[in-house]
Amino acid sequence: MPRSPETLRSLVRRLEEAPQAFTTRRVPREGFRCLAGGDLRPRPGDLVLAEVAMLGHHRRLHLPDGRLRTLFRGDAVVLAYGDRYASSQFEARVPADLGPCHLAAGGGIAAQVVERHQRIRRGVTALRPLGLVTSGPDEPPLNVASFARPRPRTPLQGEIPVIAVLGSAMDSGKTTSAAHLVRGLTRVGLRAGYAKVTGTGAAGDPMLVTDAGAFVVRDFTDVGHATTYRLSTEALEEVLVSLIGQLRDEGAEIAVLEIADGLLQPETKALLASPHFRSLVNGILLAARDSMSALAGAEILRRDAFTLLGLCGSIEAAPLEVREAQATELPVWGRHDLDDPQTASKLVHAVRRAA
Repeated sequence: MPRSPETLRSLVRRLEEAPQAFTTRRVPREGFRCLAGGDLRPRPGDLVLAEVAMLGHHRRLHLPDGRLRTLFRGDAVVLAYGDRYASSQFEARVPADLGPCHLAAGGGIAAQVVERHQRIRRGVTALRPLGLVTSGPDEPPLNVASFARPRPRTPLQGEIPVIAVLGSAMDSGKTTSAAHLVRGLTRVGLRAGYAKVTGTGAAGDPMLVTDAGAFVVRDFTDVGHATTYRLSTEALEEVLVSLIGQLRDEGAEIAVLEIADGLLQPETKALLASPHFRSLVNGILLAARDSMSALAGAEILRRDAFTLLGLCGSIEAAPLEVREAQATELPVWGRHDLDDPQTASKLVHAVRRAA
């Protein structure tokens, strides 16, 4: 049903006042001028003005500056459509229309939740999309892909060593380990760059690593993706190469990459099988929750002949699990080991030798 001029004016006022989610931070607000509705099919990365219809698990929204804004029923917010893979929270897909959907991630992802972890007792925060955001009445929907940072100026030639932090699963301590490693590298005197290659757009991880002293911080939202779930292998390789190139071009002397979720997650598996990943990554730290996942993860990575620098992550909290993980014959680096300059120097030496 066509909207009346009064309704359209009211919606545009709401758009002008609506907080903008972290996932959309590269899209300038001055382009938020109109809303498109009807039978349009949203695409991953499209910006949408949505009203909070019911509060569930996600009750705060990550803003571009990292602040967490409390949500209230009836709030209008600007989000990005995207797919999500989060084994301890939700699996969600971009819906086929502008009908009711969900806030699938606090960083600002609108999607239709298809699976959820049983521990999510509050249910899902429900949304009522009000329209796709456009810059004019006859313009296409704004999409985060149109505001990506430029590609690296020159091809990568292995100019900087690269350490990747992977995990046995979601919430295994990857970001915490990466942040402490960045701090250790900084204390050695290196300009350490950090990039999150895969995952769901959110402010927490980049802000933590920034606080740890990273010289430059990037993630996949900087190269045009609100999330990376269901991206093609070619697109994942493009994200990887672009992010490392950006760290190099910004002056980083060493790169710390974070790969989201676990070794069995589809996009992680695709990256590990990629010749680009193998040629660019010089060493891997495996974050594990427990000794069994440490053993299994180490076996997977060794089978594929990757250089393993050690174990890290939430396993450090359990001394008995650490003892059991000695079966891998790998060192277990705790947070305070990683931010120690002596440990950081050892890891730098190991990846430079591998490179």
